[in-house]
Amino acid sequence: MSTTTVSTTSSQRKKVTTLTFRQKKERGEPITMLTAYDYPTAMAIDKAGIDSILVGDSLAMVVLGYENTLPVTMDEMLHHARAVARGAKAPLLVGDMPFMSYQVSVEEALRNAGRFLQQGGMDAVKLEGGRERADAVRAITGAGIPVMGHLGLTPQSVHQLGGFRAQGKTASAAKRLLEDAQILEEAGAFSLVLEAVPARLAEYISKHISIPTIGIGAGAGCDGQVLVTHDLLGLFERFTPKFVRQYANLHETMNKAFTEYLNDVNTKQFPAAEHTVEMTDEEWAAFQKEVK
Repeated sequence: MSTTTVSTTSSQRKKVTTLTFRQKKERGEPITMLTAYDYPTAMAIDKAGIDSILVGDSLAMVVLGYENTLPVTMDEMLHHARAVARGAKAPLLVGDMPFMSYQVSVEEALRNAGRFLQQGGMDAVKLEGGRERADAVRAITGAGIPVMGHLGLTPQSVHQLGGFRAQGKTASAAKRLLEDAQILEEAGAFSLVLEAVPARLAEYISKHISIPTIGIGAGAGCDGQVLVTHDLLGLFERFTPKFVRQYANLHETMNKAFTEYLNDVNTKQFPAAEHTVEMTDEEWAAFQKEVK
Protein backbone atom coordinates (compact mmCIF):
# COMPACT_ATOMS: atom_id res chain seq x y z
CA MET A 1 0.00 0.00 0.00
CA SER A 2 1.55 3.29 -1.08
CA THR A 3 1.45 6.47 0.96
CA THR A 4 1.10 9.93 -0.51
CA THR A 5 2.38 13.11 1.05
CA VAL A 6 -0.33 15.72 0.93
CA SER A 7 0.80 19.35 0.86
CA THR A 8 -1.13 22.06 2.63
CA THR A 9 -2.03 25.09 0.54
CA SER A 10 -1.74 28.54 2.05
CA SER A 11 -5.51 29.03 1.77
CA GLN A 12 -6.02 26.10 4.15
CA ARG A 13 -3.60 27.11 6.89
CA LYS A 14 -3.25 30.04 9.19
CA LYS A 15 -0.58 32.68 8.82
CA VAL A 16 2.59 31.66 10.64
CA THR A 17 3.74 34.31 13.13
CA THR A 18 6.53 34.80 15.65
CA LEU A 19 4.11 33.43 18.25
CA THR A 20 3.79 30.25 16.16
CA PHE A 21 7.58 29.87 16.39
CA ARG A 22 7.52 30.13 20.19
CA GLN A 23 4.56 27.74 20.50
CA LYS A 24 6.32 25.19 18.31
CA LYS A 25 9.40 25.34 20.53
CA GLU A 26 7.27 24.90 23.63
CA ARG A 27 5.56 21.85 22.10
CA GLY A 28 8.82 20.39 20.80
CA GLU A 29 7.65 20.62 17.18
CA PRO A 30 10.40 21.35 14.61
CA ILE A 31 10.26 24.66 12.74
CA THR A 32 10.90 24.51 8.98
CA MET A 33 12.45 27.32 6.96
CA LEU A 34 13.77 27.69 3.41
CA THR A 35 15.11 30.56 1.34
CA ALA A 36 13.30 32.04 -1.66
CA TYR A 37 14.07 34.94 -3.97
CA ASP A 38 11.22 34.85 -6.50
CA TYR A 39 7.46 34.42 -6.91
CA PRO A 40 7.21 30.82 -8.21
CA THR A 41 9.63 29.42 -5.61
CA ALA A 42 7.77 31.24 -2.83
CA MET A 43 4.48 29.77 -4.08
CA ALA A 44 5.91 26.24 -4.11
CA ILE A 45 7.37 26.58 -0.60
CA ASP A 46 4.08 27.95 0.70
CA LYS A 47 2.11 25.12 -0.93
CA ALA A 48 4.44 22.53 0.63
CA GLY A 49 3.53 23.81 4.11
CA ILE A 50 6.93 25.22 5.16
CA ASP A 51 6.68 27.47 8.24
CA SER A 52 8.92 30.31 7.15
CA ILE A 53 10.69 31.81 4.14
CA LEU A 54 13.96 33.70 4.42
CA VAL A 55 14.72 36.13 1.61
CA GLY A 56 18.38 35.54 2.31
CA ASP A 57 21.39 37.59 1.34
CA SER A 58 22.51 34.26 -0.17
CA LEU A 59 20.67 35.85 -3.12
CA ALA A 60 24.02 37.51 -3.84
CA MET A 61 25.73 34.20 -4.58
CA VAL A 62 23.07 31.74 -5.78
CA VAL A 63 21.04 34.14 -7.97
CA LEU A 64 23.19 37.18 -8.74
CA GLY A 65 26.53 35.35 -9.10
CA TYR A 66 28.66 37.32 -6.65
CA GLU A 67 31.60 35.62 -4.92
CA ASN A 68 30.10 36.17 -1.46
CA THR A 69 27.14 37.91 0.19
CA LEU A 70 28.81 41.31 0.66
CA PRO A 71 27.92 43.10 -2.63
CA VAL A 72 24.13 42.67 -2.50
CA THR A 73 22.29 45.96 -1.83
CA MET A 74 19.13 46.95 0.03
CA ASP A 75 17.40 47.76 -3.26
CA GLU A 76 18.25 44.32 -4.66
CA MET A 77 17.04 42.63 -1.48
CA LEU A 78 13.78 44.60 -1.50
CA HIS A 79 13.18 43.82 -5.18
CA HIS A 80 13.31 40.08 -4.46
CA ALA A 81 11.46 40.41 -1.14
CA ARG A 82 8.47 41.93 -2.95
CA ALA A 83 8.41 39.02 -5.41
CA VAL A 84 8.42 36.51 -2.56
CA ALA A 85 5.69 38.40 -0.69
CA ARG A 86 3.48 38.20 -3.78
CA GLY A 87 3.97 34.41 -3.94
CA ALA A 88 3.71 33.29 -0.30
CA LYS A 89 0.89 34.17 2.11
CA ALA A 90 1.00 31.68 4.99
CA PRO A 91 4.73 31.41 5.88
CA LEU A 92 6.45 33.90 8.17
CA LEU A 93 8.49 36.06 5.75
CA VAL A 94 11.91 37.19 6.96
CA GLY A 95 14.06 39.72 5.10
CA ASP A 96 17.82 39.33 5.49
CA MET A 97 19.43 42.72 6.14
CA PRO A 98 22.40 43.01 3.76
CA PHE A 99 25.97 44.04 4.58
CA MET A 100 26.29 47.66 5.76
CA SER A 101 22.50 48.15 6.04
CA TYR A 102 22.64 47.96 9.86
CA GLN A 103 26.30 48.21 10.93
CA VAL A 104 26.82 51.98 10.53
CA SER A 105 24.34 53.20 13.14
CA VAL A 106 21.31 52.11 15.13
CA GLU A 107 19.24 54.75 13.31
CA GLU A 108 20.19 53.40 9.90
CA ALA A 109 19.53 49.83 11.06
CA LEU A 110 16.05 50.84 12.21
CA ARG A 111 15.29 52.70 8.98
CA ASN A 112 16.39 49.81 6.77
CA ALA A 113 14.53 47.25 8.88
CA GLY A 114 11.40 49.34 8.41
CA ARG A 115 11.91 49.30 4.64
CA PHE A 116 11.74 45.50 4.62
CA LEU A 117 8.24 45.64 6.12
CA GLN A 118 7.00 48.81 4.40
CA GLN A 119 8.50 48.30 0.92
CA GLY A 120 9.37 44.60 0.86
CA GLY A 121 6.27 43.01 2.34
CA MET A 122 8.24 41.11 4.98
CA ASP A 123 7.01 40.15 8.45
CA ALA A 124 10.41 40.30 10.17
CA VAL A 125 14.10 40.92 9.54
CA LYS A 126 17.30 38.97 10.21
CA LEU A 127 20.69 40.41 11.06
CA GLU A 128 24.07 38.90 11.89
CA GLY A 129 26.12 39.30 15.05
CA GLY A 130 25.87 39.03 18.82
CA ARG A 131 26.52 41.54 21.59
CA GLU A 132 27.68 44.19 19.11
CA ARG A 133 24.18 44.18 17.57
CA ALA A 134 22.22 44.32 20.85
CA ASP A 135 21.44 48.04 20.60
CA ALA A 136 20.21 47.68 17.01
CA VAL A 137 18.03 44.71 17.98
CA ARG A 138 16.52 46.68 20.88
CA ALA A 139 15.76 49.66 18.64
CA ILE A 140 14.24 47.58 15.84
CA THR A 141 12.10 45.45 18.15
CA GLY A 142 11.18 48.60 20.07
CA ALA A 143 9.65 49.92 16.84
CA GLY A 144 7.50 46.78 16.57
CA ILE A 145 9.63 44.96 14.00
CA PRO A 146 10.44 41.31 14.86
CA VAL A 147 14.16 40.46 14.66
CA MET A 148 15.79 37.08 14.01
CA GLY A 149 19.42 36.92 15.14
CA HIS A 150 22.23 34.99 13.46
CA LEU A 151 25.28 33.56 15.25
CA GLY A 152 28.14 31.20 14.41
CA LEU A 153 29.32 31.36 10.83
CA THR A 154 28.11 34.82 9.84
CA PRO A 155 28.79 35.11 6.08
CA GLN A 156 28.92 38.94 6.10
CA SER A 157 31.98 38.62 8.38
CA VAL A 158 33.65 36.09 6.08
CA HIS A 159 36.87 38.13 5.80
CA GLN A 160 37.10 38.67 9.55
CA LEU A 161 36.45 34.98 10.21
CA GLY A 162 39.11 33.93 7.69
CA GLY A 163 36.70 32.20 5.33
CA PHE A 164 33.58 30.06 5.59
CA ARG A 165 34.62 28.19 8.74
CA ALA A 166 32.73 26.53 11.58
CA GLN A 167 32.55 28.58 14.77
CA GLY A 168 32.39 27.85 18.52
CA LYS A 169 34.76 24.86 18.43
CA THR A 170 36.83 25.91 21.47
CA ALA A 171 35.57 26.23 25.04
CA SER A 172 36.07 30.01 25.12
CA ALA A 173 34.43 30.51 21.71
CA ALA A 174 31.51 28.29 22.75
CA LYS A 175 31.01 30.31 25.95
CA ARG A 176 31.00 33.54 23.98
CA LEU A 177 28.40 32.12 21.55
CA LEU A 178 26.15 31.13 24.45
CA GLU A 179 26.50 34.60 25.98
CA ASP A 180 25.72 36.22 22.61
CA ALA A 181 22.59 34.08 22.28
CA GLN A 182 21.45 35.16 25.75
CA ILE A 183 22.20 38.81 24.96
CA LEU A 184 20.15 38.67 21.73
CA GLU A 185 17.28 37.03 23.61
CA GLU A 186 17.40 39.77 26.24
CA ALA A 187 17.52 42.43 23.50
CA GLY A 188 14.22 41.15 22.12
CA ALA A 189 15.07 38.80 19.23
CA PHE A 190 12.22 36.35 18.59
CA SER A 191 14.49 33.59 17.25
CA LEU A 192 18.07 32.83 16.35
CA VAL A 193 19.87 31.18 13.43
CA LEU A 194 22.87 29.05 14.48
CA GLU A 195 25.13 28.37 11.50
CA ALA A 196 28.05 25.91 11.36
CA VAL A 197 28.14 25.47 15.14
CA PRO A 198 29.05 22.15 16.86
CA ALA A 199 25.88 20.11 17.33
CA ARG A 200 26.24 19.64 21.09
CA LEU A 201 26.78 23.38 21.57
CA ALA A 202 23.77 24.25 19.40
CA GLU A 203 21.62 21.84 21.42
CA TYR A 204 22.91 23.31 24.71
CA ILE A 205 22.14 26.86 23.57
CA SER A 206 18.69 25.78 22.36
CA LYS A 207 17.89 24.38 25.80
CA HIS A 208 19.21 27.41 27.69
CA ILE A 209 17.31 30.17 25.88
CA SER A 210 13.55 30.53 25.59
CA ILE A 211 13.50 31.72 21.96
CA PRO A 212 13.60 29.18 19.10
CA THR A 213 16.87 28.33 17.38
CA ILE A 214 17.02 27.59 13.65
CA GLY A 215 19.99 25.48 12.68
CA ILE A 216 21.98 25.32 9.48
CA GLY A 217 24.90 22.96 9.84
CA ALA A 218 24.28 22.91 13.60
CA GLY A 219 22.79 19.46 14.16
CA ALA A 220 19.35 18.13 15.03
CA GLY A 221 19.25 19.64 18.52
CA CYS A 222 18.04 23.02 17.29
CA ASP A 223 14.34 23.94 17.39
CA GLY A 224 14.18 24.18 13.59
CA GLN A 225 16.17 23.91 10.39
CA VAL A 226 16.86 26.17 7.40
CA LEU A 227 18.57 25.48 4.08
CA VAL A 228 19.33 27.56 1.02
CA THR A 229 16.79 26.31 -1.51
CA HIS A 230 19.27 26.41 -4.40
CA ASP A 231 21.53 24.03 -2.43
CA LEU A 232 18.63 21.72 -1.56
CA LEU A 233 17.52 21.57 -5.21
CA GLY A 234 20.99 21.21 -6.70
CA LEU A 235 20.71 24.51 -8.57
CA PHE A 236 23.97 26.05 -7.36
CA GLU A 237 26.98 24.30 -8.86
CA ARG A 238 29.90 26.35 -7.53
CA PHE A 239 30.07 24.47 -4.22
CA THR A 240 27.80 22.56 -1.87
CA PRO A 241 28.32 23.04 1.88
CA LYS A 242 28.96 19.86 3.88
CA PHE A 243 25.78 20.34 5.91
CA VAL A 244 23.44 20.35 2.87
CA ARG A 245 21.29 17.38 1.91
CA GLN A 246 20.57 17.65 -1.80
CA TYR A 247 16.97 16.55 -2.42
CA ALA A 248 17.15 17.02 -6.20
CA ASN A 249 19.64 17.84 -8.94
CA LEU A 250 17.78 20.45 -10.96
CA HIS A 251 20.97 21.84 -12.50
CA GLU A 252 21.44 18.49 -14.23
CA THR A 253 17.74 18.39 -15.21
CA MET A 254 17.97 21.92 -16.66
CA ASN A 255 21.15 21.10 -18.58
CA LYS A 256 19.48 18.03 -20.10
CA ALA A 257 16.40 20.05 -21.12
CA PHE A 258 18.49 22.86 -22.64
CA THR A 259 20.62 20.36 -24.59
CA GLU A 260 17.53 18.59 -25.94
CA TYR A 261 16.07 21.95 -27.00
CA LEU A 262 19.32 22.86 -28.76
CA ASN A 263 19.32 19.55 -30.65
CA ASP A 264 15.64 19.82 -31.58
CA VAL A 265 16.08 23.32 -33.00
CA ASN A 266 19.25 22.35 -34.89
CA THR A 267 17.55 19.29 -36.41
CA LYS A 268 14.31 21.22 -37.06
CA GLN A 269 12.28 18.87 -34.84
CA PHE A 270 11.09 21.94 -32.93
CA PRO A 271 8.79 23.70 -33.51
CA ALA A 272 6.51 20.94 -34.82
CA ALA A 273 3.03 21.40 -36.27
CA GLU A 274 1.39 21.26 -32.83
CA HIS A 275 3.51 24.24 -31.69
CA THR A 276 2.61 26.39 -34.70
CA VAL A 277 -0.12 28.92 -35.49
CA GLU A 278 -1.62 28.59 -38.99
CA MET A 279 -3.90 30.54 -41.34
CA THR A 280 -6.77 28.94 -43.20
CA ASP A 281 -6.12 28.03 -46.84
CA GLU A 282 -8.67 30.65 -47.88
CA GLU A 283 -6.93 33.43 -45.95
CA TRP A 284 -3.55 32.35 -47.23
CA ALA A 285 -4.82 32.42 -50.80
CA ALA A 286 -6.29 35.89 -50.19
CA PHE A 287 -2.96 37.07 -48.74
CA GLN A 288 -1.08 35.82 -51.82
CA LYS A 289 -3.44 37.76 -54.05
CA GLU A 290 -2.89 40.89 -51.96
CA VAL A 291 0.90 40.78 -52.32
CA LYS A 292 1.02 39.99 -56.03
